[in-house]
Amino acid sequence: MLLTTSVGSLPKPEYLMTARSQARKGSLDPKQLRALEEQATREWITTQEQLGIDIIVDGEQYRGDMVAYFAEHLAGFQQSELVRSYGNRYYRKPIIVGKVGRPRPVTVDWWRFAQALTTRPVKGMLTGPYTIMDWSFNEFYPSRRAATLAIAKVVREEAKALEQAGAQYIQVDEPAISTRPEEMDLAIEALGIVTRGLRAKTITHICYGDFETIGPKLHRLPVDQIDLEFANRDFELLSFFKGRRFPKEVGLGIVDVHTHQIESVEDAANGLRKALKVFKPDQIYVDPDCGLKTRTPEEAIGKLRVVVEATQAVRAELANGRRSGLRTPSAARTAA
Repeated sequence: MLLTTSVGSLPKPEYLMTARSQARKGSLDPKQLRALEEQATREWITTQEQLGIDIIVDGEQYRGDMVAYFAEHLAGFQQSELVRSYGNRYYRKPIIVGKVGRPRPVTVDWWRFAQALTTRPVKGMLTGPYTIMDWSFNEFYPSRRAATLAIAKVVREEAKALEQAGAQYIQVDEPAISTRPEEMDLAIEALGIVTRGLRAKTITHICYGDFETIGPKLHRLPVDQIDLEFANRDFELLSFFKGRRFPKEVGLGIVDVHTHQIESVEDAANGLRKALKVFKPDQIYVDPDCGLKTRTPEEAIGKLRVVVEATQAVRAELANGRRSGLRTPSAARTAA
C-alpha cells in the first residue's frame, strides 16, 4: 500500500539542454543527441532507485512539449510558429492538417530502454487524445469530437504496443480535461477507446481546474487510477471526496511542483494523513502534484526524497497501529 511514484517528466540536466539547443540549430548529430538523452535517462533511473521510488518513470528526457512530441511522430500534423504555453514558456502548437495516423511506435523503444535499466516497473507515458486535440489547431476534421476520436484510435495503438512490450502501468495524461468541463463526456469517450481491454493498470493525470463541475463525473473516467494535484491547494480538494464512495485508486500529490521550496517531510506526511481520513490506504499512490520538469534537478530530487520519506513514515505508523491523528485502515475504509 502507499506505493510511491512520479507523475512523469523530470528536469533535463544542463548538458542535455545545451545539446538539444545545438541539435535544433543543426550543429549536433542526432546520434550524439540520442546518446546524451540515454545518459540522462540512466541517471534519473538510478536516482529514483536510490531514493526508493517504487514505480519508476523514464523522466521524458527525449521529449519537449507533451503534445508537440506526439504530433511530431504521428501522421497528419504540422507545427505552427511558437505560441505561449504559460509564463515565459513557449511551444510549437501542432496543426492537424490531415488524417491522423501512427506510422511507427512513438514511445515503445524508449520504454524498453528504460525498463532494461531497472527491475522496478517503469510506467508507459502517453498524452491523452483529448489534450492532444485541445492543444492543437484543427484544420482537417469537421469537429472537435471527430478529431479527438481519431486521435484516440492511434493513442490506443501505442498503449497496446506498450502493454505487449511488458508495461505494467500505462499513464494517459489528460491535463486539459479540467479546463473545459463542458466536454467532459467527450474526454471520457476518447479515453475509453484508449484503455478498453487493456490488462495493464491504467492511470490518468489531471491538472487543477474546475473540479466543482467535472468532479461528479470523475468516477466515469475509464482508468484504474486518477492522479490529482492535492498539495498545490493545501489539500482542499479532499473536501470533494469526503462522504463519497470513490471507486478508483487515487494518485495523491503531496508536494507542490509549482514552487522552488522543498516541503518538510512532516508537512508532506500530514497531507497524506489527511488523505487517509478520506481514502483507504491501499487506494492511494503517492507522488508529486505534477511533472517536475520545471524544477531544477536538485529541487526535483529534494521533492522526490520528501515524497518517499513522508510515505515511509506514514507506512510505519499504519504498520505499527499508531494513531498519530490517523484513523486505522478499517476506519478509513468505512469513511471512504
